[in-house]
Amino acid sequence: MTTKDVQVSEQEAMKVAEASREKEWQRPSFMREMFLGNFRLDLIHPYPLEEEPRPEFAAFYRAMEEFLRDHVDSDEIDRIGDYPDHVVDGLRKLGAFGMKIPTKYGGLGFSQVEYAKIMELIGAQDGNLSALLSAHQSIGVPQPLKLFGTEAQKKKYLPRCAKGEISAFALTEPDVGSDPARMTTTYELSDDGEHYVLNGTKLWCTNGTLAKLLVVMARHAESKAISAFVVEADWPGVKVENRCHFMGLRALANAVISFTDVKVPVENLIGKEGRGLKIALTTLNDGRLSIPNGSVGLAKRALRICREWASERVQWGKPVGKHEAIAHKIADMAATTFAMESLVQQANHMANRGDVDIRLEAAAAKEWNTCRAWEIVDDTMQIRGGRGYETADSLAARGEKPIAVERMMRDYRINKIFEGSSEIMHLFMAREAVDKHLQVSGSLIDPEKSVSEKLQALPDIIRFYATWYPTRYIGFGRFDEFGRFATHLRFVERSTRRLARQVFHGMVVHQASLQNKQMFLFRLVDIANELFAMAASVTRAHAMRKARMAESKKAGDLADLFCRQARRKIKRLFADLWSNDDARKYRLASEVLKGRHVWLEALLDGLDRPSATAAGAAGSGAAKSARPQPVAVN
Repeated sequence: MTTKDVQVSEQEAMKVAEASREKEWQRPSFMREMFLGNFRLDLIHPYPLEEEPRPEFAAFYRAMEEFLRDHVDSDEIDRIGDYPDHVVDGLRKLGAFGMKIPTKYGGLGFSQVEYAKIMELIGAQDGNLSALLSAHQSIGVPQPLKLFGTEAQKKKYLPRCAKGEISAFALTEPDVGSDPARMTTTYELSDDGEHYVLNGTKLWCTNGTLAKLLVVMARHAESKAISAFVVEADWPGVKVENRCHFMGLRALANAVISFTDVKVPVENLIGKEGRGLKIALTTLNDGRLSIPNGSVGLAKRALRICREWASERVQWGKPVGKHEAIAHKIADMAATTFAMESLVQQANHMANRGDVDIRLEAAAAKEWNTCRAWEIVDDTMQIRGGRGYETADSLAARGEKPIAVERMMRDYRINKIFEGSSEIMHLFMAREAVDKHLQVSGSLIDPEKSVSEKLQALPDIIRFYATWYPTRYIGFGRFDEFGRFATHLRFVERSTRRLARQVFHGMVVHQASLQNKQMFLFRLVDIANELFAMAASVTRAHAMRKARMAESKKAGDLADLFCRQARRKIKRLFADLWSNDDARKYRLASEVLKGRHVWLEALLDGLDRPSATAAGAAGSGAAKSARPQPVAVN
């Protein structure tokens, strides 16, 4: 079966996506409350400052630091396009493949906060290794088995993963992308009921060419239920069809994998049948934190590169860092790095606590940190100039320090796409932003509801909004203890209520078509992410001041600058909600897609048209003789 055989309507696709959501909110969520107009400062304050590390973790951190410094040549990895054996073996000896696996199964048993520190460290050094380790234990076999596996599955597979049997995650398919409704990899139960038979093809399986174990998502051939399985890579019918290569992360062991009548024992089903997408999404809640933690490491590396270069490089009589244009970039870079670290550390501690629902916070950290880090990489390239664009090998060959900014840029760009693109993160968060409103008044915009059903729902809808809406204009927050940061928190509190009102206004104005107003929804999400970053930065700076930490004054300056800039950005986003060119852009894009602006592409007609020579080259002697011959030059 191919994706061409699977044709689903927009409504059917939405139903599949909706069915995969975690519908219940059994624990509080800071960002969900924010979308409802409630600034729950108690969920993020006091900010969790770093504690003295456990001796076991401190020893591992030092060992990893030494390993990265002395045994990992990132330029060589990029050059050869593969993971050297001594690097993978070294990671195995360290126990790095079992960082998040409990000690009872042979792992190191690190908490989310401890794991995050390691991923930040690796992110500062090598993106290829970040992808290898993150894919293995954040979305590969270890995490879904920890959360949903049976004890027998854990005993069988987690020790193997901890020892370094690499795992991969197989969800994406050719032409399907993020639309699970069109998934074509199928499974069905055998006649004897002892195994499932798996058929299909998966694309972009990170670690796929190295993996011994796979988490595979497949759809039941008849019921269409999507389920998750542990599949061993050496089973008959499992085949690596192709290794994919990319502009960056050149060692990435990414594969196209086919499954032909693969017999999967029934005991290898993860969770229950039909729970596959929920398992994937729940696993990704924690798994998504690997990338934003690595992004902080990369941002710190970029900041050091720019600080050192801008201090020593002289242009027009003074260091380039003394020129205002460059100074502004460096100030933005430092303040943003502080905010990125504040936001994702808060999310890490939330995940560690276990008493809050972090699905929105993890998505926000992934989306916001990857976008900000990309801006930092771009500024680093600009500050380094031609040396930024030049390869490390070329710099070294002519006697300069091999600072690999161009590799950094190539390697990092995928992070806005990995584990949920920025657009998917926006859509995911936007759906949760309107969740309460859909619960209360969704029947009014549901095309499947009758008029009588809509009228029957009206009294409850009126009762809810008669209380909820007026109170979104009233604030009771007191932030005197925060001193100079109080003004920023008052802004966050006011903007939180304003955000909730705009979510409601969007529901009222756009109704059922709101799901198609993606730019409106994206702006709402961007506002929420900026507010989360502001709140995390301020509460962290305040906690550092209260603890009398040596760097508290400097942290306060970084938080203050970031918040001032974020406030201006948020005001612009609010204004753009209702004053924009969204409809005009959509109409113009439709015209382009219909081919009504191909005149802009006329330059390419002669270049892209197959040449007569190429068309007749296959076996035509006449064509060969007609080719222009070299002209001798005397």
